Amino acid sequence: MYPSVISVVPRDNYVLEIAFSNGQSGPLDMKPYLGFGVFNRLRDYISFEKVFVAYDTIEWESGADLDPEFVYAKCKKNLSNPNWGGTLGDSRLPEKIDTGH
Repeated sequence: MYPSVISVVPRDNYVLEIAFSNGQSGPLDMKPYLGFGVFNRLRDYISFEKVFVAYDTIEWESGADLDPEFVYAKCKKNLSNPNWGGTLGDSRLPEKIDTGH
């Protein structure tokens, strides 16, 4: 069983900050997915910023959404990556993420 998404905050450079029902949070870099299908619409940053929590995952006004297990797995993977510039790990979201760019 995976935890539910409880909040999502769009950040610079197509990164989402996602908090989960188990108290963890992490970054989700969406850049690798922006060239595929419905995610192509999110290249427009204004559209990208229109993300919200829907049920137990995230969705955009454009209709794009992600599988909640995928979201959780990617956030956990980014937190364990020593090259990731963020410093998250609990549900407190920073004012600004340092993405190293």
